[in-house]
Amino acid sequence: MQSKIVMASSVVVRRRNRFLLVERAYAPSKGMFAFPGGRFQQGETAEQAARRELLEETGLLVSNLRFLQQLDLTGSDTSPGTTFQLHVFLAGKTSGVARAADDAATLGWYSLGEMDTIPVTPSTRDFAAALEAGGQF
Repeated sequence: MQSKIVMASSVVVRRRNRFLLVERAYAPSKGMFAFPGGRFQQGETAEQAARRELLEETGLLVSNLRFLQQLDLTGSDTSPGTTFQLHVFLAGKTSGVARAADDAATLGWYSLGEMDTIPVTPSTRDFAAALEAGGQF
């Protein structure tokens, strides 16, 4: 059986040693914490999807985004038979007040250590650890 490909974007928002995570309200990864993000809408670029998803899920506007990496997610991060081609961006300056909205049940700012105490998607934890270690993308 061939995997279904879903295009998605995600935004890493970091303040000092804390990362903005949203708790997913719906599948896939319902109840898990991850960086804000989601699927492309028809005609959107990866960056447009990232900006829209950040605004919809958190109420934050971002003035600049830097593309970091594309990840192909399967297994525990996705629905069975689905591969998410996730385009990960790093947010520069943000404006607004962070609040959970759209398909985010809650949100919060978490350090890498605190991520070990909440249900975080494996790719989110791995990506945050790489950034914390000064990873180059």
